[in-house]
Amino acid sequence: MGSHLPPPRPEPQLVLQLAAGALQAQNLEAPGGGLGPEWQVLLGRADALAFGGRLHEALPLYQLASRHQQLRAEQLEKLVECLAQSVRIKEGLPAAGHPAAPREWDVFRCRKCQGFLFEPVSLPCGHTFCKKCLERDRAPQSRCVLCKEAGGAAAGQLLRVNVILSNLLAKWFPCQVKASQLRHEGNLLYKEKKLQAALQKYNEAVSLAPNDHLLYSNRSQINSTLKACEDALHDAETACRLQPYWLKGHLRKGQALANLGKTEEALREFLFCLALDTGNKTAKSEAQKVNVEQKKGFSIQEEPNVTTSSSLRKSIQITESKKDCLEEENKFTSMPESTLLISEKCSLLKRKCCSEELRNTEVPCKLMKKDTIDTKENSTGQHIPFEVVDPSDLDCSLCMRLFYEPVTTPCGHTFCLKCLERCLDHNPKCPLCKEGLSECLAMRKYCKTVLMEELIARYLPEELTERRKIYEEEIAELSNLNKNVPIFVCTMAYPTVPCPLHIFEPCYRLMIRRCMETGTKQFGMCISDPVKGFADYGCILEIRNVEFFADGRSVVDSIGKRRFKVIQHSQRDGYNTADIEYIEDQKVQGQEYAALLVLHDSVYDQAYMWFNSLKQALKSRILSHFGPMPAKDPDPQANPNGPAWCWWVLAVLPLENRAQLPFLAMKSLKDRLNGIRRVLTFMSRTRSR
Repeated sequence: MGSHLPPPRPEPQLVLQLAAGALQAQNLEAPGGGLGPEWQVLLGRADALAFGGRLHEALPLYQLASRHQQLRAEQLEKLVECLAQSVRIKEGLPAAGHPAAPREWDVFRCRKCQGFLFEPVSLPCGHTFCKKCLERDRAPQSRCVLCKEAGGAAAGQLLRVNVILSNLLAKWFPCQVKASQLRHEGNLLYKEKKLQAALQKYNEAVSLAPNDHLLYSNRSQINSTLKACEDALHDAETACRLQPYWLKGHLRKGQALANLGKTEEALREFLFCLALDTGNKTAKSEAQKVNVEQKKGFSIQEEPNVTTSSSLRKSIQITESKKDCLEEENKFTSMPESTLLISEKCSLLKRKCCSEELRNTEVPCKLMKKDTIDTKENSTGQHIPFEVVDPSDLDCSLCMRLFYEPVTTPCGHTFCLKCLERCLDHNPKCPLCKEGLSECLAMRKYCKTVLMEELIARYLPEELTERRKIYEEEIAELSNLNKNVPIFVCTMAYPTVPCPLHIFEPCYRLMIRRCMETGTKQFGMCISDPVKGFADYGCILEIRNVEFFADGRSVVDSIGKRRFKVIQHSQRDGYNTADIEYIEDQKVQGQEYAALLVLHDSVYDQAYMWFNSLKQALKSRILSHFGPMPAKDPDPQANPNGPAWCWWVLAVLPLENRAQLPFLAMKSLKDRLNGIRRVLTFMSRTRSR
């Protein structure tokens, strides 16, 4: 079943051509050639002119249409959209809105309710919201409103407060935290229709946090419900001054103005809301209703010249540029520049001045270091709600250092990413509260807590720089493939030969993860030694792929690269390391090279015959594990490690590790070929008996 597609929207120029001459002799013939009710034709042409940006030509047509038929609010949708577009152009606002004036605590703002974070909960994606906001917007397939990733506040999920953030907010912003708590208590009372009690809660909250725009906006709503329209307007205006480009504040202001019967000013606010957000249905509906409900809205004057209502004339005047506005207005009215226009200009200037004044007087609330404590006072005479950022407040409880790449667990505890991973290597439980983190471990995806990173970067930049330097030095040291190379003590490994590994021990989980993090994806493989711990010769393995399991185990697909000799044995964080030097075959020339070619071809043929003589079941197992036998090399000395087929044969021959190790240490290809020939000869004799 196909989906219905809307008809294509006509080009503005074409629509204007069809609507041209609409006022001439009141030609009511429809653009399509047919006839329709006069008011419908006029309304359609008015919409076309408005769509084309010619609002002054469109308004008289809306007036004529209203004379034929009482217009409903939804029929003015096109006019409202075009007025809002003009406001957006004049104010220089993007379609998605305009960033609000920043305040120091805005970093602690919930991106759902836009208020100060209260009981912060950090989601798996790394973004943090109020617990109440997440509980209110729960859904079976919930997604984060910022990154749109799945795994938000899904229904049934237990939400845990971020312990570190909650403690920091209580320490740094005690008044703001208390005000947020009162706000939530007031909201609950409002839902229970206990309006006076709710108002009292908000009065207390405002006294604690006089710069919180959300408090004034919500209190405006309570006052509107209580029919205290003047108080509602005052609160809405304060919210707009605190956040000049916050849509909800202007929406509250418009509603308060409409309740007071100030429809002209209310219309301006609703248009400004639509300029901030073109898709806001509430603002669009309110603007349309205000246009219809005005007593003078779309009235037809008895004078010969058709004039617009004062409200719509004012709307046009605030959306046009200064000179163009006056010139265009004079074409459709004989009135001089009205006192309404002058008052509008004053209003706009006043709003701008208030915003500037507020920015200059608002409490900076800057977080200071211990040696730079600031005792500035805010507008209420209170001191800054906190005086110092103690770096120890942002220390990881595992490494006792500043958080680096902080990650918050579902139980609400925060750790450095690397610290958490190391703990989960040993036990899939939270290191602090011991709650199970098996699901977190199974995901293998740890997103950094964005707000924690922002706090550290903003308030502890020097400490973060030093912490990053230490981390980078550690990574550089781990990336060195000559000194302190990680050694996996397990089996014999050869150059070019695959070596699949099952990783389950915590120390090797850490080792493999570090190999991936550094980007080297390489580690050494040695067999064990009863005296030294591991043998003096080994092979570097390169990780091709890692498959993780839900319990933390993994299967590593690796392949041999280069041989090495151990210079010094050592350990790091529970696994073995070594200083190494790489070894290569010594090349020969002349007659020695000619003899080497003959020996190479002879041993290759012998190995090929031996492999083909094996039983089919054994051959299948070898092929599935090591792959097919490599082809014979035209130049056996082309690779510093010698021909690949030699290592493949050594890997599949049933030799003990101690018998295989000398082959790895040999620097002479001739000696290695002779050794392989002796083993193959012995194997053939053994089978023939």
